[in-house]
Amino acid sequence: MVRVLFVCMGNICRSPVARGIFEEVLRREGLDGEVEADSAGTHGHYHAGEAPDPRAQESVLARGIDISGQRARLLAPDDCRAFDYVLTMDVENYRKVSELCRGSAVVRPFLDFVPDAPEREVPDPYFGGPDGFERVLGLVTEASEGLISDIRARHLDGRG
Repeated sequence: MVRVLFVCMGNICRSPVARGIFEEVLRREGLDGEVEADSAGTHGHYHAGEAPDPRAQESVLARGIDISGQRARLLAPDDCRAFDYVLTMDVENYRKVSELCRGSAVVRPFLDFVPDAPEREVPDPYFGGPDGFERVLGLVTEASEGLISDIRARHLDGRG
């Protein structure tokens, strides 16, 4: 089982959306039994135990994806060993996760899986309007497709 962890600051907007979109791509590609996803926050204690932001839930529900069952949690040192991929949404979280994991996990910016994207960070839509969530959906969908290709090449012998 390949394990993927998505990380943002509070674990109520970007990382739950990324997890939901990625899990949908896994189902569509028939890989949901071979790849597992989770999400966490570097500042997860702010929202620990909370469901994703209602705007995040609405944005993915419009695409038929229900993330209401997810609950925010704080990134833990054990996550560094438990996951094959620890993917961050922005530079600040990349630094925090890299420091915590110190070489024990593959820590990468999630948008590394969209090589031609002009953006290098998934913007935080928390303080913005619905357009911010739509932008996040587009970016994480593209990155999810690239991540699936990487997982197939590295872990699933190119299946697919």
